[in-house]
Amino acid sequence: PPPMFGTPFAKNIRKKIMNKVICIMGPTGSGKTAQSLAMAKAGLPVCIINADSRQLYKDFPIISAQPDTEEKALCPHTLFGYLETKEASSAGDWLEKAKNEIALAHARGQIPVLVGGTGFYFRALFDGIVKIPDIPQDIHTHFIQEIQKKGSRELYAELQKTDREYAEKIHFNDKQRIARALEVFAATGKKFSEWHKETPKNTEYDVLRIGIGLPLSELSPFLYKRTALMLENGAMEEAKTALEHCPNIAAPGWSGIGCIELADYLLGKHSLEECKTLWNKNTRAYAKRQWTWFRADPRIHWFRPEEQSLPAILDFLNA
Repeated sequence: PPPMFGTPFAKNIRKKIMNKVICIMGPTGSGKTAQSLAMAKAGLPVCIINADSRQLYKDFPIISAQPDTEEKALCPHTLFGYLETKEASSAGDWLEKAKNEIALAHARGQIPVLVGGTGFYFRALFDGIVKIPDIPQDIHTHFIQEIQKKGSRELYAELQKTDREYAEKIHFNDKQRIARALEVFAATGKKFSEWHKETPKNTEYDVLRIGIGLPLSELSPFLYKRTALMLENGAMEEAKTALEHCPNIAAPGWSGIGCIELADYLLGKHSLEECKTLWNKNTRAYAKRQWTWFRADPRIHWFRPEEQSLPAILDFLNA
C-alpha cells in the first residue's frame, strides 16, 4: 500500500481535513499536474478538481494538457472534459460545480486539490464573485453577433480602449470573455475590472495556495517542447475530429490556445510552420499573463517544478 496509509496521520485524516482545500496553481506548462499527483503517490487520499477553463472541454484533452488515463487512475479526478465545444461556461457555472465537488470530497474523507491556471476561478471561489446585474438580451445578442462578424481581434482592441486592465488578463482570441466584458460595460457603464474589485470575501475554506512556476525566460523552452510533444501525441488528429463535431470555430471551446491555431491551419488560413509559430507565441504570452496574475497574490507559496511541495502540504494538513 502507499506509505501514508496505515499511519496515525491517515487514520485521523477525516478530522484533519475539516474544511481544508489545497490549490496547485501557476502558469501553463509549469508542472502543476505532476505536483498534484505527488500527493496521490505519497498515499494521501486526494480528489483532484480541475480549475482550468480550457480543460473543461472534452474534445481537446491533448491540446489543453488534461491528465491522461494513467494519471487519472492514481486518484479521483473531476470537472475535466465534460463540456461540448459549442457550450459556454462562466466562472459562476464552474464555481457552483467546484463547491459541490469540494463538499463531496470532504464527505468521503478526501482532500480537495484544485489544480489549474485560471486565476479568476480561484479568486471567485475563495475571494467571492461579484453579482453583476442581468444584461439585457438585446445588448448580449449585439456583442455575440459583433464578435462573430468582426472577429475577436477587433473587439479585443475595443476592450483595450474601454478596460485595458481586464484586457491584459485575457487572450485576444477569448471571444466569450471579450464579449462578456464589453456587454457589461455597455449595460452598466462600469468596467468589468471595476466590478471584480467589489467582490465579497469568502471565508468558507481553510486554503493552502501552492504556486508552481518559473520565470518566463526559463519556462519558454519547456513550453515550445510541449507544443511539439502535443503534435507528436495526436493534437492535429484531435483538432480534426473536433472540427467534424463542431465546425463553427467561433464556438467557446475553440478559443483555447492551440485549438484556434490548429483550426486555422486545417482550414487553410496558415501553413503548418505559421501554426506552430503562432501557437508558441500565444502560449508564451498567456504564460506571461498568468505569471503576472499569480505573482501578485502574496498568499501563494512558490516552488519551482523540480522542488517538492509535499512537506509544506503535510504541515498544512497537520496544523
